[in-house]
Amino acid sequence: MKNKGSAWLAGVLLALLWIPASHAGEGMWPLTNLPVATLKQRFGFTPTAQWIRHVQLASVRLAEGCSGSFVSPHGLVLSNHHCAVECLEGLSRPGHNLMAHFFYAATRKEELKCPAMEVEQLVHQRNVTGAVNQATRGKSGAAYAAAMRAVSNRLESACVAGDAHKWRCQVVHLYHGGEDWLYKYRRYQDVRLVFVPSQQTSFFGGYPDNFNYPRYDYDISVLRVYVHGKPAHTPEYFRMSAHGPRAGELVFTSGNPGATQRDDTIAQLKALRYPIFPLALQFLAHDQGLLEAFSAQSAHNAAVAAGTLFFVDNAIKSLDGQLAALNDARQFTRKERAEAALRAQVAANPRLRAQYGGAWKAIAAAERRGKSIFLPAFLIVRHGIFNARLFSIAFGIVLGAHERTLPQDKRIGEYRAANLPLLEQQLLSPAPVHPHYDALVLSSYLTTMRDLLGSDAPICVTLFAKDSPQQVAAHAVFGSKLADIAVRKALWAGGQKAVAASSDPMIVLARQMLPYYLKLRKEYEDQVLAPVEVNTAKIARLRFKLYGTRIPPDATFTERVSYGVVKGWLRDGKMVPPFTTVAGLYKHARSYAPLQLSPEWLAAKDRLNPATPMNFVSSNDIVGGNSGSPVIDRQGRLVGLIFDGNPPSLGGAFWYDGKNNRAVAVDSAIILGALKHVYHADALVQELTTGR
Repeated sequence: MKNKGSAWLAGVLLALLWIPASHAGEGMWPLTNLPVATLKQRFGFTPTAQWIRHVQLASVRLAEGCSGSFVSPHGLVLSNHHCAVECLEGLSRPGHNLMAHFFYAATRKEELKCPAMEVEQLVHQRNVTGAVNQATRGKSGAAYAAAMRAVSNRLESACVAGDAHKWRCQVVHLYHGGEDWLYKYRRYQDVRLVFVPSQQTSFFGGYPDNFNYPRYDYDISVLRVYVHGKPAHTPEYFRMSAHGPRAGELVFTSGNPGATQRDDTIAQLKALRYPIFPLALQFLAHDQGLLEAFSAQSAHNAAVAAGTLFFVDNAIKSLDGQLAALNDARQFTRKERAEAALRAQVAANPRLRAQYGGAWKAIAAAERRGKSIFLPAFLIVRHGIFNARLFSIAFGIVLGAHERTLPQDKRIGEYRAANLPLLEQQLLSPAPVHPHYDALVLSSYLTTMRDLLGSDAPICVTLFAKDSPQQVAAHAVFGSKLADIAVRKALWAGGQKAVAASSDPMIVLARQMLPYYLKLRKEYEDQVLAPVEVNTAKIARLRFKLYGTRIPPDATFTERVSYGVVKGWLRDGKMVPPFTTVAGLYKHARSYAPLQLSPEWLAAKDRLNPATPMNFVSSNDIVGGNSGSPVIDRQGRLVGLIFDGNPPSLGGAFWYDGKNNRAVAVDSAIILGALKHVYHADALVQELTTGR
């Protein structure tokens, strides 16, 4: 009895010490585990099974990394402008720049098919923890990675059931392996553009206003999904509120937040603090300067680089804010103390020590190994060639030819049969190729590789034996035939034999890089990623034993719901109001970029009610990937559209601060108001408000 009592007391103390204070109901919650009791206690609201199912089916994921929602029964999807950039660039041509001008299809015949875009709807979830644990039990390193690939492939393939063009299935590790779920998605690959404002309007305020508040952005896009050439029937959709939310109102976001690191160990966070984030910022700053110089040369160049430059600028501000959060001594010390308390409790209990005691040291050792090979791995495996599209296509074809010679359970995830439709759509996209831009970006990347790895690095000896990086890039880009989709199709269909026989210089370059990529990827996976995954799963199972699903898991770019209240926050001793208005937009505007209003908004000033809410903030817990998430009220009506966060929210990858973290959304009142009075999109307004 004494031993049992001591173990119970240790567990209680451990749970109390480890549960962060911020988890008082906040978080990004799986639909299978919403904090129902907390919502009832704090807000008098109990989400029913019908409400949860409605939210699940009305919400969607954009495979490119965003969220969205169905907003009519005819496949209409609402998301952000910046989530449709790849589509806009793919549809743009000289004299027809969809980034610079708004687009509206008044009829369905005028809707434009996006070259490579996929919308996914989560239709089913199943707990597969037992199957995953059984397959990986007792394994570590390369054996663990192989077992995880094998069981994931088996479960996903069975779920797809031979129809990978209709279904996508994904094994999702919640609580870092505390639970494993199989998610089944209905995939829509015929996605068409219905409406989008200009980037000038969607990103009003530009870089200075980004991740700041007040904001005055109209960051929306409207798409439609089709099945067999007809608009998809989507009976579960969010009806749009004409007036938006009120201050103090309970609201929910339903979206797909990207990866967070709230449960990472101190060793993992220190690796992010250095070298990962500083090195990433170094590359991004270089890319930013390169793109700005290229854009300054001509209006055509500016149009070509606009989308990429937006994402580079956004990434710089985001990573800079995350790095600042990791350097916040108060918050980081709190994390260190929490981990030390947990480890002390484990060390004091022989049973827990035997099961979990070595996990932190193993992770620290793996992170040390990671630091020693991070630079070449980052350059060759992870960094890629930023937007040198021809090389991205070539390497996808070459790597795909190699991977498809392997058994399914030994392939990289995106090259498994169940995931090939999206990859094929991207590789065979008819989006335009810009050779001079590709040559510049590829040359810069290859030069950086040589300069940082050294001329004597094996990969550099191979690639630059006869020519400089600039010459290699120019020869590959201007000598390649990969701009021709028929050439790509033939290479993809021909597999390893066609790739090996190809003399296309871009394919040759990709072929030369492949052995180094495969070697470094395996080394990084076996020596860094696999040990980290095995041991974070151990720690996760420990936490899971202590408090189960009482706290939300780290984000995994899968469907989550967060709740919050529409309210401002205290900044420098003054309360920031939760809403901005149309009147504030015109007051904030200037005659120069990035605060210059587009012609259609200037012309519409007298038609818009100056008191109409423009943007608002709420205490919803969001991170990257939530872009395009609907903000809904307790009745399930759409009252806003997430597009950004305030400065304190950038630390949300590591912790949530309910006093200061705020999500920023476009108000539904201005979504409808501007469609009607600025863009005269009457048919679209009717569909959004009546479903007809």
